[in-house]
Amino acid sequence: MKTLITGGAGFIGSHLAESMLADGRPVVVLDDLSTGSIENLGGLIGHPKFEFVKGSVLDAALVRRLVEKCGLVVHLAAAVGVRYVLDHPLGALRTNVNGTDIVLGAATRLGRKALVASTSEVYGKNDADSLCETADSVLGPAPVTRWSYATSKKLDEFLALAYAETYGLPVIITRFFNIVGPRQAGRYGMVLPNFVCAALAGEPIRVFGDGRQTRNFAFVRDCVEALLLLLGSRQAEGEIFNIGGPEEISILELAERVKRITGSASPVVRVPYHEAYPEKGFEDMRRRVPCICKMQRLTGWSPLTSLDQMIRETIAFERLRLRALPAPPLPTVAGLPAYHP
Repeated sequence: MKTLITGGAGFIGSHLAESMLADGRPVVVLDDLSTGSIENLGGLIGHPKFEFVKGSVLDAALVRRLVEKCGLVVHLAAAVGVRYVLDHPLGALRTNVNGTDIVLGAATRLGRKALVASTSEVYGKNDADSLCETADSVLGPAPVTRWSYATSKKLDEFLALAYAETYGLPVIITRFFNIVGPRQAGRYGMVLPNFVCAALAGEPIRVFGDGRQTRNFAFVRDCVEALLLLLGSRQAEGEIFNIGGPEEISILELAERVKRITGSASPVVRVPYHEAYPEKGFEDMRRRVPCICKMQRLTGWSPLTSLDQMIRETIAFERLRLRALPAPPLPTVAGLPAYHP
């Protein structure tokens, strides 16, 4: 049975595709490469059980054709990252809401099981000690663009549950809490790759706000294991599951830990939010701690990778990536061509 992974050229999707292929499961990836990268799939191109299709989840006819030839759908395609959402507010909403509706509609019409990826952002400013799946969403005001992402993903959840209740669609919803690891791009505001890249370059490690806001991080390999367990469970259908790690850490402490593990001399500097996001479309939350008891009870899953190991593997990947980049052109002097010995 083939699996369609929308957004499969992205960070989590490419790791999931690799894992499924390693288990002998055929995979079709749909991605428009707006935030994903074909390089993430470099090791899969040419695999006899792998197919890549460049296209959008907003293309209903294409989505239907791909769902028709696959028995399972994992919907990861979304506008992700604070920076991307602030820069493309309307596009982000259309991708997240309309794209999810198109995917769910196709899965329903063709009788396919689907997993829809959501996010811990849906909890908003709820800073409870441990956020279970039934916790309230506490979202900020509409003029603050950041909350449009949380709202769109919560609407995705409502859509998935409505399709399940109305048409009997077997659907699973996952809420990711800061998944990190190799291939995660920092250009859209992802904190760990940004810290690692700055430390390796000897540049300031920029911490927004006072740095005391806390998060829990989970490694992408553990996340993929959780997804596979849920996909194999009939009891998971119609349910929502948090996927996150156990260690709560402040962003300032994370920056210091990255600096220590890289051995970098980079200074850790604090940047006020109004400087980091001058368009004033951003508001942060102080704390976000997942409860993963529901996931553990159903599947026995627990994340196994320590935060230090997550950081080390991210560092190793970024060092390899930097070595693979083409060398910058040699400088010229007074308009003369560069000298190549």
